Amino acid sequence: MTGFIVRRIFSSLLVVVLTSIFVFVLFFKGLGDTPAVNYCDQLHNGQCSPQTLAAIKHQMGFDKSVVANYGIWAKGVFVGRTRVYVDGKYYDCPAPCLGISIMTGNTVWHDLKQKYPATVTVAVGGATIYLTCGVVMGAFAARWRGTVIDRALVGSSLVVSAIPDYLIILTAWLFFSLRWQVFPNVGYYPITENPLKTISWMMLPWLVLAVTSLTDYARFTRGQVVETLGEDFIRTARAKGVRPAKVLFRHALRAAIVPVITIFGLDFAGLLSGTIFIEQIFGIDGIGHWGLQALTTPIDLNVISTTVLVGAILVVVANLVVDIVYGFLDPRVTVA
Repeated sequence: MTGFIVRRIFSSLLVVVLTSIFVFVLFFKGLGDTPAVNYCDQLHNGQCSPQTLAAIKHQMGFDKSVVANYGIWAKGVFVGRTRVYVDGKYYDCPAPCLGISIMTGNTVWHDLKQKYPATVTVAVGGATIYLTCGVVMGAFAARWRGTVIDRALVGSSLVVSAIPDYLIILTAWLFFSLRWQVFPNVGYYPITENPLKTISWMMLPWLVLAVTSLTDYARFTRGQVVETLGEDFIRTARAKGVRPAKVLFRHALRAAIVPVITIFGLDFAGLLSGTIFIEQIFGIDGIGHWGLQALTTPIDLNVISTTVLVGAILVVVANLVVDIVYGFLDPRVTVA
């Protein structure tokens, strides 16, 4: 197991490095001079002179090669950059330096630490609800397959899956927050200051996020448990007189949960990368909302590249964690 973990960590680090190179080339060279032109037009009310544009392109590094720019950026991540010139001003950018945000004038790392707790709060709360409820519902549906409960679950999951997520989120906000005022309107309250207030403000976003994913997990869990209930070890457990509930949750669900955990790991990494619709509609200042703001004029390349890179790193880490957890969840899985 130790050798496997070391190899997976090494390969994950390699993927992260290659992803950072791809993201850097894609955003800093793929867009051409567009970010510099937009930034210059905003600073000078659309009256950007060629001399000013050339100076801004130099500030943003567009006059350097891709290799030189990536080297400067990579070095800044580990040792920082003491003098970063943006908008006629010099900034100190300590490690890990991901650049300076032209939206705020702060280091991207500083803003990331400010935005990320809100996204984590939304993701953890919603994922906890939909994973727990979805797995339990799917297990019971498999136990009573062919009954009214089973048909209702399958039918409701198809209906919910056919509705776009943003429509469910927007409808919940319009009715439960604006019209009926069952939940607070918009915003986020830090959980470190008042957990009870955070729960009251986050409950509707959590429930909406759970609704958009719960039926999918219930349907997938049902399919896995139904397949597992036909295995020989389940028939042996029943023949020994093991209680039905113990057969279902301790034996069948434990063996069937591995594929579910795989999907959950990737889904949860995606949530941590930014719940854009929920953050935008409910006014939660997380990294999804932050990345969306960076796409407006002028385009904030440092913020956009950071949000994409963070998402990629989280997916890689999720895959690593899932692979390691496999051996503990299912004894039939061996690690070579």
